[in-house]
Amino acid sequence: MSSLPGVLGGAPLFAEKIPIAKPVLPSAADLMDQLTEILESGIVTNGRFTNAFEREVAEHLKVKHAIAVSSATSGLMIAYRSLDLRGEVIVPSFTFMATVSALIWAGLTPVFADVDAQTGNLDPAAAASAITPETSAIVAIHNGGNPADIAELESVAARHGLALIFDAAHALGSMWQGEPVGPQGAVQVFSLTPTKLVIAGEGGMVTTNDDGLAARLRIAREYGNRGDYNSEFAGINARLPELSALLGQHSLPQLESAVSRRNEIAVLYRARLGKLPGIDSQLVRSGNRSSFKDFSITIDDQAFGLTRDELATALAAENIDTRRYFDPPVHRHFAYQKYAPPNGALSNTDLLARTILNLPAWSHMKDSVASDVCVAIERIYEFRNEIRTRLRESDVKTLTVATS
Repeated sequence: MSSLPGVLGGAPLFAEKIPIAKPVLPSAADLMDQLTEILESGIVTNGRFTNAFEREVAEHLKVKHAIAVSSATSGLMIAYRSLDLRGEVIVPSFTFMATVSALIWAGLTPVFADVDAQTGNLDPAAAASAITPETSAIVAIHNGGNPADIAELESVAARHGLALIFDAAHALGSMWQGEPVGPQGAVQVFSLTPTKLVIAGEGGMVTTNDDGLAARLRIAREYGNRGDYNSEFAGINARLPELSALLGQHSLPQLESAVSRRNEIAVLYRARLGKLPGIDSQLVRSGNRSSFKDFSITIDDQAFGLTRDELATALAAENIDTRRYFDPPVHRHFAYQKYAPPNGALSNTDLLARTILNLPAWSHMKDSVASDVCVAIERIYEFRNEIRTRLRESDVKTLTVATS
């Protein structure tokens, strides 16, 4: 390589911005007949399309019940409420804020436990160590679509008589030991937003094999109304519109091809970037399949020569979009700092938060795009010393101006 990276004044590798995610959506023509049917029926929520979508998801995931909801956040809210949890709930801080905000809404106290540094998922041993007499449940995440350590978490939960909930927002299409992620634990909650592999615009799906819990969840998404306007408990409006269910129905048949393509992109990224010092990627344990809703790398700045943030800045100059999921981790959010454990207790969480970088990955990405993202990172590494000097000089100038 001889051309300068964009951050040093060279031409960007991409003429147009490469987004972190790009949803696959049906054409208007594909939807028109069914859209007309919905509008002419006058039933725009909890109708036949929602019911059919629920059945199709349940069949795909090999689970008895799939309950469509307005969002994964509302799904978590009604799941926590429907399980009648009390007191403390163990949860990782390395997650999206909704995992924890839904706990607060349900009147529960989050107790943060550390994650495994290689998988990014809740460490069962850390979860076990955080259990107290006040603990009623464990919430685990399938981060990026990488299945959590389900068997070990089930064992911990069973030994202590705790409910086990999975925030499966990223995990439609993930497989655990050859089986779909979905039936395990007391309940799992999936997201259907535009960054996911199955898209309903907005929305979510709650899955369970428990008949009684499924009935309670359906009541919970209807304000707690049993159908006679006599609320059994305080629920919310968490219904999924028919239009969203229609989008989801058209998206679901593409799920397996989407997962397959994302795994191919992950293989390409790992093969190229794994040759560079200081770059590592998320471990997917043997027998499992990640949906790769996200593809993330971690940056050891001592080995790579640049920090994660410096690499992100240099990639932005190449018109490559990146994200830092999840930085800051939830226990460092203003709203949740009071629940944070003593400094150092979440060492893996803090390490991942300051070193992780999500690269562009989507279900129809061409090899050439992923390959050029690798070229950009390789070129940045080649010029790491010059880039580090340039960026740090710029930071000094910015600080001088700000304080003068």
